Amino acid sequence: MKAVKIGVLGLGTVGGGVVNILKRNAKEISRRAGREIIVTHASARDLTRERICDTQGITLTSHSLDIINDPEIDIVLELIGGTTIAKDLMLQAIDNGKHIVTANKALIALHGNEIFAKASEKGVMVLFEAAVAGGIPIIKAIREGLSGNQIEWLAGIINGTGNFILTEMRDKGRDFADVLAEAQALGYAESDPTFDVEGIDAGHKLAILASLAFGIPLQFEKVFTEGITKITRADVEYAEELGYRIKHLGIARKTDKGVELRVHPTLIPERRLIANVDGVMNAVLVQGDAVGPTLYYGAGAGAEPTGSAVVSDIVDIVRVLTGEPEHRVPPLAFQADAISDITVLSSEQIQTAYYLRLSAEDKPGVLADVTRILAKHNISIEAIIQKEPLEGETTLPVIMLTQTTLEKEMNAAIAEIEALSTITGSISRIRLETLG
Repeated sequence: MKAVKIGVLGLGTVGGGVVNILKRNAKEISRRAGREIIVTHASARDLTRERICDTQGITLTSHSLDIINDPEIDIVLELIGGTTIAKDLMLQAIDNGKHIVTANKALIALHGNEIFAKASEKGVMVLFEAAVAGGIPIIKAIREGLSGNQIEWLAGIINGTGNFILTEMRDKGRDFADVLAEAQALGYAESDPTFDVEGIDAGHKLAILASLAFGIPLQFEKVFTEGITKITRADVEYAEELGYRIKHLGIARKTDKGVELRVHPTLIPERRLIANVDGVMNAVLVQGDAVGPTLYYGAGAGAEPTGSAVVSDIVDIVRVLTGEPEHRVPPLAFQADAISDITVLSSEQIQTAYYLRLSAEDKPGVLADVTRILAKHNISIEAIIQKEPLEGETTLPVIMLTQTTLEKEMNAAIAEIEALSTITGSISRIRLETLG
């Protein structure tokens, strides 16, 4: 049977990893796919740059359109990133009848609805396993393995940079800025780390997971995002003292009122498996009505872990190349006419528990005022720790855990508490999930 020819757009870290895997494991991959798979062409901006992969036998070009317009190429791998040039190239490739594999989470999160509609019209496949959680096959798990379930919620550590920073802060008692600088030096964080530490990268991934889980359109613009830049070493230590760990989670939950889509620092019980996912590793916890909780763990980035996910998509495409388009697994798991535009709740409609840290004057009646305000807004206290003031200080740290409440009520309560003359500065607020 005729070999399937691959064209790679982008020979960076992921592109190089894909080429290495396809060459090294060629026989095994052919056995699984049923046909030989060959990388025949690849594009890169700088053709003189040293590569992590062997490019022997591959025609290199600096013009991506050479690949997209080549009638011999069956599958195009979009591995250049970004949402402008990459989008134009992908749509052109689809117009030319090419199947697409991409690792581009931002492109899928922001423009996936348009891309999938165009692919359906042209009868081609667009697969994106590598776009979320690197080498973890979480997209296949939700699209296929859990297709007999109603997904109730999912929660994931889906950004390795943020997880590395929080792990170092906990294990070594370091400050955020110090660990961020190391993450940048190690190549875990970009020189501008905004996408990682402010939750934007995780938000892109969560939008994709939620669409797959609940059968809703991709809508990144409705994801609530909050970063980890305000997490202090003290917060990490107090959480440990209370039996919790702080993780930067992406959470999607389906409720009677709509869907919650949120990324934020979260206290979770230290006994949970996901609380013990450290360093740059990723993990996603999915709750299905039939299967119960399932946890998916592994490398969230890297040349070959991400390349592994790309190759798995290539194999899937090759397996069904001769099949009818209407019998393929839909990109977002649900048939196109079954995608439902369920309401996405605003951040004020979220219900969760909270960790609060405030600085209060060391005098009688202060805590009574705080608890009165919380009670006024129907917020119950689960636990409270009052620390001794440092020598020479007139204020003391107070840490509270609350029971589940509406975020709108918590916002109002915090505003009132911060207005008290006996409370100094802003209140540190971290959401809390038991994930039980």
